[in-house]
Amino acid sequence: MVKEQFRETDVAKKISHICFGMKSAEQMRKQAHIQVVSKNLYSQDNKRTPLPYGVLDHRMGTSEKDRPCLTCGKNLADCLGHYGYLDLELPCFHVGYFKAVIGILQMICKTCSSIMLTKEDKQQFMDYLKRPNLAYLQKRGLKKKISDKCRKRTICLNCGAFNGSVKKCGLLKIIHEKYKTTKKVVEPFVSDFLQSFDIAIEHNKLMEPLLPRAQENLNPLVVLNLFRRIPAEDIPLLLMNPEAGKPADLIITRLLVPPLCIRPSVVSDLKSGTNEDDLTMKLTEIIFLNDVIKKHRMTGAKTQMIMEDWDFLQLQCALYINSELSGIPLNMAPKKWTRGFVQRLKGKQGRFRGNLSGKRVDFSGRTVISPDPNLRIDEVAVPVHVAKILTYPEKVNKANLELMRKLVRNGPDVHPGANFIQTRHTQIKRFLKYGNREKIAQELRIGDVVERHLIDGDIVLFNRQPSLHKLSIMAHIAKVKPHRTFRFNECVCTPYNADFDGDEMNLHLPQTEEAKAEALVLMGTKANLVTPRNGEPLIAAIQDFLTGAYLLTLKDTFFDRSKACQIVASILVGKDEKIRISLPRPAIIKPIALWTGKQIFSVILKPSKDCPVNANLRTKGKQYCGKGEDLCHNDS
Repeated sequence: MVKEQFRETDVAKKISHICFGMKSAEQMRKQAHIQVVSKNLYSQDNKRTPLPYGVLDHRMGTSEKDRPCLTCGKNLADCLGHYGYLDLELPCFHVGYFKAVIGILQMICKTCSSIMLTKEDKQQFMDYLKRPNLAYLQKRGLKKKISDKCRKRTICLNCGAFNGSVKKCGLLKIIHEKYKTTKKVVEPFVSDFLQSFDIAIEHNKLMEPLLPRAQENLNPLVVLNLFRRIPAEDIPLLLMNPEAGKPADLIITRLLVPPLCIRPSVVSDLKSGTNEDDLTMKLTEIIFLNDVIKKHRMTGAKTQMIMEDWDFLQLQCALYINSELSGIPLNMAPKKWTRGFVQRLKGKQGRFRGNLSGKRVDFSGRTVISPDPNLRIDEVAVPVHVAKILTYPEKVNKANLELMRKLVRNGPDVHPGANFIQTRHTQIKRFLKYGNREKIAQELRIGDVVERHLIDGDIVLFNRQPSLHKLSIMAHIAKVKPHRTFRFNECVCTPYNADFDGDEMNLHLPQTEEAKAEALVLMGTKANLVTPRNGEPLIAAIQDFLTGAYLLTLKDTFFDRSKACQIVASILVGKDEKIRISLPRPAIIKPIALWTGKQIFSVILKPSKDCPVNANLRTKGKQYCGKGEDLCHNDS
């Protein structure tokens, strides 16, 4: 017996592609848990319980904290919701697929539903479609070719019927210009059609000029029957995947009723009752119109009444999907604006940009930015007001116990202070604005967490929107300063693409030591001086720095001892304050000792021989005259 080959079942798999499709009416029925038939929301009793088989039936989930779902028994936090379905009395056009419906109608015969192509063309296009790895743009081009060929042909090769052009006419209306002809020789069936009105013309002469403009109305019921009769072998030529949806699925015959959790009822405190979601109200209108059409059909009402109700039902189904339709007749226009499915998804406040891509975070601040050339490129000045609100959870240890006690005594109103304290064993936060802070400070123990104010030296993330590349958010070292704006060195404007005409920027305070270390090492300004795109320096001297350096190093710029020392001392700050400075021999000795700007520039780069900077600043240039290093007449 041959040993069975070992196959690892639990292996990582790579998704090759995703296929989007349309749900058929049968798939909707299988996915849904109940059929919605009642237009009323609540029962007439005082408890206001949702009606069974209504739009708010709790078998579709729950929107209340104290009421479980009747299908799965879970509460609001755990129940994902369950769908219902609603059968339409008459089919309707889907506003999202309306263009696709017209495109298919232009490619098929409006009598027998066959595609308007010869057998040779069909075979040629099918061979092309069977090619592997056919790109999307190639498919689009192929669809246009097939559509153009079909539209040029007027006589169906299968049944011999005449086909005119198919056009959109008004809101969700399609017409077939079957009887319109521009030829001198009229088609036989067109002349037969015109002759059938001879008796009517004798009684009403006004009808005669209207006959050449007669059109066939393709209502959703006609289109649905046409789409159902499309041969299975012709569906790929319409550039449709039969597994993802058939042409008949483009017409709405059944609507999915979404779960309650995405359309919750809000209980109003001011007036007795509830405020219902726009989708819920739109569904009740659709059910009401459905019932009206059903009643009219059963009682044998006038066709005109049924057609008007049908048009209104189509409009309500379209508004349910997309409430921003144009071209709605005035007598059918909605009185107030509602949000459809499209409005929930698109735009800045929609589901994608507003909820999935958009984030809301704690421990962040936003205000206007200002320049401050006295700050280092890795520093950012944070207003005291912001520093009192942004907190960092510092763990108490032996080294910082006294400092933490001092911060607790200061409280939330004095900077540096603390806003909250969390004891080691109880996970309860105590607000330090109230209570005896002196007593709390004395009771502080190692292991407690003090949420202290942002202080000098904290690592913060600084960001300007739009964040178009990774250098749009970088780590800086905070410096708490007075006033109300974030300030930073102008040299860092380029990566942020910032200017100071009212721009605002965001500041985030990392909440762990690991995050702070990671931010400083990977996102620090000093680690991102050059762009990863092409290696160009992004953080460098700009504008007034360059102008100042140019003016400082001009040939006729001289400084006396006090001015020279002042310039050098103002630039050598921070860690460089303790460096000993060795002024070079002055360029001019009498009548007064004067140093050139170039000499001062050299001192800034290398203050003394003991300086660790190994830079040679002396080299012989092409224009050097050889008569003194500092006052060469060829110097610029």
